[in-house]
Amino acid sequence: MSEALGNKPNPTNGNVEGGHEVKRDFQGLLGSVKKFLWELLDIRHNTDQEATKESIIADIPFKGHTSWILICSIFIASIGLNANSTAVVIGAMLISPLMGPILGIGLSLAINDIDTLRRSLKNFAVMIGLSVLTAYLFFAVTPLKEESSELLARTSPDIRDVLIAFFGGLALVIARAKKGTIASVIFGVAIATALMPPLCTVGFGLAIGNWGYATGAMYLFIINTMFIALATFVVIKFLRFPMVRYVNSKRRKRIAQLTSIAAFLVMIPAGYTFYKVYKRSVFQAQAQTFIQEQVLSYKFQKDGRLLQNNSVIEYNEGENPLVELLFVGSETIPENVIATWQAQKNKYSHLVDSELRIVQGAKSEAGDQLKYVSELYESKKAELTSKDAKIKFLEGELARVGKFADVPFAEIAQEAKVNYENLQSLGFSYKLVTDFTKIDTVPVFEAKWNEAALKKPKQVEADTKKLEAWLKLRLHNESVGVSGE
Repeated sequence: MSEALGNKPNPTNGNVEGGHEVKRDFQGLLGSVKKFLWELLDIRHNTDQEATKESIIADIPFKGHTSWILICSIFIASIGLNANSTAVVIGAMLISPLMGPILGIGLSLAINDIDTLRRSLKNFAVMIGLSVLTAYLFFAVTPLKEESSELLARTSPDIRDVLIAFFGGLALVIARAKKGTIASVIFGVAIATALMPPLCTVGFGLAIGNWGYATGAMYLFIINTMFIALATFVVIKFLRFPMVRYVNSKRRKRIAQLTSIAAFLVMIPAGYTFYKVYKRSVFQAQAQTFIQEQVLSYKFQKDGRLLQNNSVIEYNEGENPLVELLFVGSETIPENVIATWQAQKNKYSHLVDSELRIVQGAKSEAGDQLKYVSELYESKKAELTSKDAKIKFLEGELARVGKFADVPFAEIAQEAKVNYENLQSLGFSYKLVTDFTKIDTVPVFEAKWNEAALKKPKQVEADTKKLEAWLKLRLHNESVGVSGE
């Protein structure tokens, strides 16, 4: 009996053995996943350190052929920016040799190579000077100095430019470090980081005397440069490139200290720049969210509306940010609604210290019409593919609105009363008219005759026609209409 009992399996032992097996299987799974991820993401085993270093150093100098290639690419980029052609700008970036000195700066800081650092900084200065001078000469000589959207896009950097520069720099150095360099990556990074357009925009700003454009574009270029160099530094350190050895131990120590200080000094403005640009980007994003969620939900009872394209979202370092909303129409926004918006604004963390300014000044018909032209242009902008079409469209709208805005109604009313004694009142308004191919706005006068005149319908009809003919002549506008009763 006891033997039988002794031969019974112990359920506790079975559970322990099963738990060990599950643990071993789980550890094996983790090991397999770890091995897979290591093989997938490891870049050290396929890196040619010596060839990478030699290729980066070889691309640093700007002499002879490289200088002329840079000059030609700057001319092409300037023409593309001036013509607002993205394709031409991309072509210029593909042939430009701007990356050499920047990669050299990152490499030299990472391996304590003071000679390469000195050579990189020298050629970096030459590169900037040659690029800006070439762009300046082009824009100073050419009669075409239009502020195209391609140019203006390079005057105000945001958080996306920082991220593009950093990750573009990472991709570039990793591609250069691989055995058998991936040329397509190098070309792609040249396009993505867009170092050349900001330098061309600096030349454009100097040529037209606009220092705001020049400094904004140079700021964008410096941001790109710092973060590409920083990405190079990080990758070279990660790949454990050998440090440059110096025979003199004191010199080696001093150079190591100098390069470490230089690397630290590069990282400080890079980090500060990232923080500033991040704050500006978050402020702008929260301001747009505030407008969408709080302001646009307000329902006007009459004809009021927000001109969102004409509103201002402005972030200035050291000053209170500004959110200025422009409303038009005869309806004013109640004070309690504005107070509610002020309170709701403070729920957004980056809008707490900002000023919310409500502008309701454009309440006249002429003001509405002029603002209408501005907003109508913004809505039609995608359809207007050429500059000539844009100019023609705006000129036509402004000419039409100008005629309406200049109607001297008070004078016309007095003159009409003198000429037509049976005229009891005269009104004036704008009327939307369509022939089902286009919609137009025409000025319409409403003449109301007294009871004595209404007893003679034919006379009223004749006087109404004469009044309409006189108004067309008086206002030099054949679209004027008169309705009578």
